[in-house]
Amino acid sequence: MSVFDRKRLTNEVFKLDVERMRKGWYTDKYFVNIAHMLEVLDREGYNYSGKHPRVIPNHDLSKVQNGDLEVEMQWFTRHAGKTVIVGVDKALAILKTCTGYFDQGEFVNTAHNLQVWAVEDGDFVSYAGDPLKVQPVMRVRGRYRDFAMLETPTLGILTRGSRVATNVYETLVAAKGKPVMFFPARFDLHEVQAADGYSYQIAVQRFNQDYAAQLGPMVSTDSQGDWWGGAGGGTVAHAAIASFLGDTAEAMVAFSRTVDPAIARIALVDFENNCVRETERTCHAMFVEYMKNMEAGNEQEAHRYVLNGVRLDNGATMRDESLEMLGDPLLDQGVNPRLVQKVRNALDNVWKEWELTPEWKARAEEYCRKVKIVVSGGFNVEKITRFERAKVPVDTYAVGSSFLDNHGVTNMDFTADIVRVKIEGEWVDLAKVGRKACDNPELKRVW
Repeated sequence: MSVFDRKRLTNEVFKLDVERMRKGWYTDKYFVNIAHMLEVLDREGYNYSGKHPRVIPNHDLSKVQNGDLEVEMQWFTRHAGKTVIVGVDKALAILKTCTGYFDQGEFVNTAHNLQVWAVEDGDFVSYAGDPLKVQPVMRVRGRYRDFAMLETPTLGILTRGSRVATNVYETLVAAKGKPVMFFPARFDLHEVQAADGYSYQIAVQRFNQDYAAQLGPMVSTDSQGDWWGGAGGGTVAHAAIASFLGDTAEAMVAFSRTVDPAIARIALVDFENNCVRETERTCHAMFVEYMKNMEAGNEQEAHRYVLNGVRLDNGATMRDESLEMLGDPLLDQGVNPRLVQKVRNALDNVWKEWELTPEWKARAEEYCRKVKIVVSGGFNVEKITRFERAKVPVDTYAVGSSFLDNHGVTNMDFTADIVRVKIEGEWVDLAKVGRKACDNPELKRVW
């Protein structure tokens, strides 16, 4: 359930590998060993017989059946600042389908015996540095050995989902409401695309709600839209230009003629390392086709040749040929503010060089000025912030690997602790030193 639609995603969406998850295939082995130990102790009828328990007044600890012990566990992150939570629904699906034990080879599901509280995907939690004041995103009470093996996969989905969502959210804030394309698919295994795309979509909705924005999600693969009904989009690849012998304009005209008109026409203009020249050539070639079809009365066909944008993707060590030498050439490497400004100037003025009848000049100017600029290649929160402070005329940022970053300020590791145990019908505080049971007003009873 996200805070935006109040609908829980279920295993019909996630398609969990339930059989192997129940057997501990995805679980750190020490949890598998713990579950096995507690099951054996339960069969033996073992009662606590140690000599150094934590002092728990007014209870006979010799009656505690360790193999059957009921516990309260909380899941939380110690990521500094605010975290956009994603992964709750999948963690709940894991608990619902995989809590239980095997009896003579048959799995007995005991999820109905759990008491579960959780926040919703899209909720925020905050952490100010005190490990005794965390905000749990899930709380579960029940027999520990029934869900001991689920700690690893539930932490994994919360960590991954919340990391991607928070990184996306921070990027959107840095971009000050400009669209941000989600391009990390090529930097990780294809199996994670659906979960990552969902995290991105939740972050976009969170940003829209917090900043009264109306951004739409822009993912690059169909898989990234699987959990929420989205579809992939994108621009023309460098490989397409190579297929046209390095002729960006010809490649773009062919693309526009053959591809569904609903797909945005965004030309990739850095193939020849001269973004200004390729922008001007491509814009002219597209406009010629647009004008030809409009004059022939074929407005629907003309729409195919509306150039929606150009994308700059220069390599980090490349200096675009359209930039005259000024000072240190290293300052002009990659996609940089001066290059973007030159491309914008070219788009705004290139129509003046075209041979046009008076009635077409105003339309040509409008056509060119509507072309947006998309930038990609090494963009992250820091670089986008620099561009926005300098008021660089970027319309859309395409971001990839930085959404997956998980170190330093982006570290998003989750953990889980037992914080209470049930003794003679009473819930007793019992956590490792330095942790304690905490509350979060956003926790809601799930089942």
